Amino acid sequence: MPPTAPITDANPTVEEMQGRVARFRSLQPTTDYVDAAIPGCERMTYRVLGTPPAAPLAAEGFHLNIVCCEPGKSAPLHNHLTQEVFVALSGRWEIFWGPTGERSVVLEPWDTVAIPPGVSRGFRNIGAEPAYLMGMASGKDPGNINWPAPVRAAAAAAGVELP
Repeated sequence: MPPTAPITDANPTVEEMQGRVARFRSLQPTTDYVDAAIPGCERMTYRVLGTPPAAPLAAEGFHLNIVCCEPGKSAPLHNHLTQEVFVALSGRWEIFWGPTGERSVVLEPWDTVAIPPGVSRGFRNIGAEPAYLMGMASGKDPGNINWPAPVRAAAAAAGVELP
């Protein structure tokens, strides 16, 4: 029989639980996604769960961001060593993948897709209005991002230095 969590008398106070709440209105967009400076890839990313202080709520091996893009804007093709899950919160999103981003699916609100580790992926707001997308990544450090040569070339042409 697999292990189960024990039933305990744990009962945090409301004040203690308030310390475990991230209010969207209080989040500040992060500025460390350097690929967001590539023309066409402008977006705002709000960290919610991960490693403080970058994320307001600590989570071991689990990271959650909320992204907002204007119509037509995207995150360029990139790769993680971790699985990444996208959930459309509003609008219409094209999630693309593969060595050149040649394959894609469209997500509408509440649709979810899980991209396996090692598969290059990106996303684009294909709706007519600004929209929100939730991204979740597993692992201790999903921030070790790599970009294919065409994305690196576009970044260099725009004066953006990718790590």
